[in-house]
Amino acid sequence: MEGSCSHRGCWSKRMLHRNLRGTTGLIMRPQELLLLLMLRWTEAHMEDLAFPHLGDSSQPLSRACPWRCSCPRDDTVDCAGLGLRVFPDNITRAARHLSLQNNQLQELPYNELSRLSGLCTLDLHSNLISSEGLPDEAFESLTQLEHFYVAHNKLSVAPQFLPRTLRVADLAANEVVEIFPLTFGEKPALRSVYLHNNRLNNTGLPPNTFHGSEAITTLSLSSNQLSYLPPSLPASLERLHLQNNLISKVPRGALSLQTQLRELYLQHNQLTDGGLDATTFSKLSSLEYLDLSHNQLATVPEGLPRTLTILHLGRNCIRQVEAGRLHRARGLRYLLLPHNELGASALPAGTLRPLRALHTLHLYGNRLERVPPALPRHLKALVMPHNRVAVLGARDLVSARTLVELNLAYNRLASAHVHPGAFRRLRVLRSLDLAGNQLSRLPEGLPASLRSLRLQRNQLRGLEPELLAGLNRLQELSLAHNRLRVGDIGPGTWHELQALQVLDLSHNELSFVPPDLPEALEELYLQANRISHVGPEAFLSTPRLRALFLRANRLHMTSIPAETFLGLAHLRVVDTAENPEQVLVQLPPKDRGP
Repeated sequence: MEGSCSHRGCWSKRMLHRNLRGTTGLIMRPQELLLLLMLRWTEAHMEDLAFPHLGDSSQPLSRACPWRCSCPRDDTVDCAGLGLRVFPDNITRAARHLSLQNNQLQELPYNELSRLSGLCTLDLHSNLISSEGLPDEAFESLTQLEHFYVAHNKLSVAPQFLPRTLRVADLAANEVVEIFPLTFGEKPALRSVYLHNNRLNNTGLPPNTFHGSEAITTLSLSSNQLSYLPPSLPASLERLHLQNNLISKVPRGALSLQTQLRELYLQHNQLTDGGLDATTFSKLSSLEYLDLSHNQLATVPEGLPRTLTILHLGRNCIRQVEAGRLHRARGLRYLLLPHNELGASALPAGTLRPLRALHTLHLYGNRLERVPPALPRHLKALVMPHNRVAVLGARDLVSARTLVELNLAYNRLASAHVHPGAFRRLRVLRSLDLAGNQLSRLPEGLPASLRSLRLQRNQLRGLEPELLAGLNRLQELSLAHNRLRVGDIGPGTWHELQALQVLDLSHNELSFVPPDLPEALEELYLQANRISHVGPEAFLSTPRLRALFLRANRLHMTSIPAETFLGLAHLRVVDTAENPEQVLVQLPPKDRGP
């Protein structure tokens, strides 16, 4: 009230004014002058405390901050990771960002929380807070709250009311079984809701859960106990996570309004063909990523949208891909069908040809006996390891001339059934994996474009120089786990491999280091052979060698002369463990450069 003197500085003001009036024209005694100066300082100091923005002091006043917490800004209080068991006191009312994550709080006192009406961010992540310890009434005062993080706590039900201003709500990794209409409903600014790793079933998620919240773009309900896709989801959704539930059905029309949905995750559920229909995905006109892996589907779903870019159908029970099921998804770039039951006639001719944008076809772990016919012309990667392919004909790959990666590892290919021209037209192929087959010799007609060639775990008994001729871009060659002997490696075998940096000859039957290795070689794997001696000339042709592996051979203490490594200035690793005797190796001094 104007004119009142409740302020404890009023006494100082009266004394100051009295002295000013009483000293006009008089000479003051030293005691009176000292008292006057003290009173003037008291008045100024008290006014600064009452209105700090008006003070004249050049020294800024220290802000109140809870003990052990940090307050880097006037509106920020950080009490994270302090092991707190009690809500900190002395939090300024001006706080807009309060961080209390990674503590041991079990409850939030209503009176403390409700007075912080200006909070925009409240982070309670990783505490021990139960639903009883989180009073609903406290949120009525938090009329500016935008970001609320309470993941990894002990909540059994969601708060009945959260502020209308909310933008992000994270309640993941609790024990929530029930959501209320005003938990997330009527929040026009809400954009992200995270409810994964809870115990929600469809009963605990009422149809009006998101009513009036028409801006939500991200909703995570993964790792709960939902048995069907919830109805009345926001039409604004762009990302929907429903993986790791018990979903066996998507009700008709459940996804008819989500025209902005770009990513849909339904993997690790119990979906069957009967749980989907031709309209399930047909209205998703913006969908780019659809993950239906780890379900119980026997066929590719119908009605796939044209916008789809990635379709993951791995770990289902699909035995055949019907030709018409993929025709509408002409924009598909990645088709993933690993670990299904695709057999000899699973991909009829023409099934894949309409997919003109297809980049990668992943068929790992099926029962295919041949490369699928009529592959898309612009296919870049064909991944088919662990199938039953036993024949590779002259025209099996003729339509896939743009292949960059071809993986046929762990099939049943024998040299007699690989046509000499099978690879000739793959002029941009960079990676060829034929590991784990039954090849007894190198394939013919290998493309000059190859950078990586993997032939480990075959039955190779020799290397013919002419079959490696022209591979002057090859950087990695794996020949491990074969039956190679030095005498079976023809003279000049390595001559044209001018770019080879990694050579794996481990687990063969070599009795000494093969001569005339490529000059560019940096890593040489020779472990688990029959090498008993390494001569001083063994590495004269490989001055760039950095790593040499000779473990598990037949080397003795004197098997490697001291001068063997003299010219190898870059050598840093020599592994000679697991030999009959400890081998002493002296590495050359480090090349310090000019």
